Amino acid sequence: MTHLLILSLIFPPDNVSTAHLMGELSGDLVARGDKVTVLTTMPHFNRDESAEKDQPIRPFWGPFLRKSEFNGATVYHTPSLSRLGALSRVLGWLIFHVVSLIAGLMLPRRVDVILAPSPPLTVGVVAWLLGLWHRTSFIYNAQELYPDIAVNLGVTKNRLLISVLYKLENFVYATAGVVTVISEPMREQILSKGVPPEKVVTIPNWVDTATINVLPKDNGFSREHGVENDFVVCYAGNMGLAQNFEEIIEAAAILRGVPGIKFMLIGDGVKRPEIWRMVEELGLSNVIVLPFQDYHLVPHIYASSDLSYVPLHGEVAAHALPSKVYRIMASGRTILAVARQDSGVSALVAKSGSGLVVEPGTGELLAEAITKAASEPGAVSAMGAAGREYVEQNYSRQKIVSQYAELISGMNTRAL
Repeated sequence: MTHLLILSLIFPPDNVSTAHLMGELSGDLVARGDKVTVLTTMPHFNRDESAEKDQPIRPFWGPFLRKSEFNGATVYHTPSLSRLGALSRVLGWLIFHVVSLIAGLMLPRRVDVILAPSPPLTVGVVAWLLGLWHRTSFIYNAQELYPDIAVNLGVTKNRLLISVLYKLENFVYATAGVVTVISEPMREQILSKGVPPEKVVTIPNWVDTATINVLPKDNGFSREHGVENDFVVCYAGNMGLAQNFEEIIEAAAILRGVPGIKFMLIGDGVKRPEIWRMVEELGLSNVIVLPFQDYHLVPHIYASSDLSYVPLHGEVAAHALPSKVYRIMASGRTILAVARQDSGVSALVAKSGSGLVVEPGTGELLAEAITKAASEPGAVSAMGAAGREYVEQNYSRQKIVSQYAELISGMNTRAL
């Protein structure tokens, strides 16, 4: 039996992709006979109240640590201050690192392997320190490539800070036992930084094809919002700096007079107020903007769409592959991606035949693609079916979790 420690800023009952992935991985490893301990924060990101009721969190170590159980894994939660403003978010981030380090040092049983999913990049430092204490190595799971994304988006412009972040990135790659990435373009990016090829392993994210299944478009969610008979272009997920919403708003404005085409933008994030403002100012009655929905509604949301929108800013596309892509494919719906041709999203869509890719540019190009797709419902359905078949064969939960289980078991054997 392997004792795995997962060090993750986000974990259930938070309602976001990384949380669901780490939760499913921990539960499946426990079912295989392993012991899993998780160090995370209190719920703070797209909270799902129904999930929180199923996972009661109780006091454990004064105000600094609480405890819950999730699918057989023991979960410790540090305080979260993210709802109190930017400064409080930074303080909560610091608390997570410090308290997780202390809690990890005090774990009652020796840890065999540590898994640290990013972002943030700094979890790799805590994982390294805990690895020294427990005399083991850690897996750095790069869900996104930082600081590349922050630099390319212009979020970080201070040269000294950028230099420090890249040195930190090099340190994490050098000290990790294994670096896992979720796509081949991301692996090539890391290899270009001088990381030895034998250290970098591609293990894609997965989708639970039993939970995310093909459902009829005419369902409770689509009827609630009056789109069951429309051709629907839907985005569901984080509304952050990495996503490009300007083009879909422009496309919606171009197509506002076309009967039967509707847009749904579902989620939350720093860009949501701007999206809402643009929709209001342009008077776009063909656009429906909704907050994040409970996780159990995800299959119905995707089923309500004909095209599922995946927007990525130009440079970001090379450093990330959103997990929603797999969920879209599992739902049997067609991907509409705005991304560079050399991105992981574009490569996946081309290989699977699961959708359309539009080069970043203007809303006119996107509007043309949507209009053409709406006139060819048979072709759209065929692409959705191809996506479903492809994820069943290549990205099922059982198949990908088995790859992680093999990697973790192998690292435990080396540690012995």
